[in-house]
Amino acid sequence: MGGFFENRRIVITGCAGFLGSYVVEGLRKRGCKNILVPKIEDYDFVNLKDIIKMYQDMKPDIVIHLAAVVGGIGANREHPGEFFYKNLMMGVQLIEQAKLRNIEKFVAIGTVCAYPKFTPVPFKEEDLWNGYPEETNAPYGLAKKMLLVQSQAYRAEYGFNSIFLLPVNLYGPGDNFDPASSHVIPALIKKCVDAVDSGAKYIECWGTGKVSREFIYAADAAEGILLATEHYNGAEPVNIGAGFEITIKVLIEKIAELTGFNGEIRWDSSKPDGQPRRCLDTSKAKEYFGFEAKTPFDEGLKAAIDWYVANRKRLQQL
Repeated sequence: MGGFFENRRIVITGCAGFLGSYVVEGLRKRGCKNILVPKIEDYDFVNLKDIIKMYQDMKPDIVIHLAAVVGGIGANREHPGEFFYKNLMMGVQLIEQAKLRNIEKFVAIGTVCAYPKFTPVPFKEEDLWNGYPEETNAPYGLAKKMLLVQSQAYRAEYGFNSIFLLPVNLYGPGDNFDPASSHVIPALIKKCVDAVDSGAKYIECWGTGKVSREFIYAADAAEGILLATEHYNGAEPVNIGAGFEITIKVLIEKIAELTGFNGEIRWDSSKPDGQPRRCLDTSKAKEYFGFEAKTPFDEGLKAAIDWYVANRKRLQQL
């Protein structure tokens, strides 16, 4: 008997992205023989014709939809319209065409940004509709949240098996370190490493440092997604997280120490902090498909820093 993934045809959208590479690696380790990778050069998933062509070309049994137009607070503030439209159109059309083809399963990846701004900590899946998301990333978060509405509606009307997962902020080797679109951990790693290189006396960080975040190592998140793909077939959204929170102030102090940056940390409180707190209740992932994050935060952080130090010259040339 082969494993669940061995002979199924698995399409992963957003495969070239950070999380996608870890999902592919996880599938390979599970012996999957048909990992199908639609490249952005060949298929624009905002375009319905390209979606139809992808399904005709690849004939998947399962789609894991990771593709997203995404960034940190700055990118969300600059491109709210683009982030809303592209994320909504990609997901809605991919699910509709999957339903029309009666594929076995669709795995929609949501975002922690879908939660209300003032969600009680730890965030429980039941709280998802109890308020409006934090304003800077609401268009992105709401576009993704519509895929939950669609998944549940299609399950109710058509019996279509679409599940919805809510990963918290990712980090790890291979992250996006472009300052125009990176999230907080790679942005702070780059600032500290570059400051050490240049001998800068200080670095500047957005906000106050008082807000908290939760982070999950990308390889752990990929494992959670694959366990859900294999074992979870329910209508409820499920959090994928590590179940801890850390303030941005403590985070930057950790990164400064691990990178050897001894200068001053200055806070620009004219810039937004984003959501006040972020920490997920991860009990359902453990109960429904046996997932628990394994990587200790300091260990993962060091791996991300080491990767950036080893690759920064190549990244500067891109």
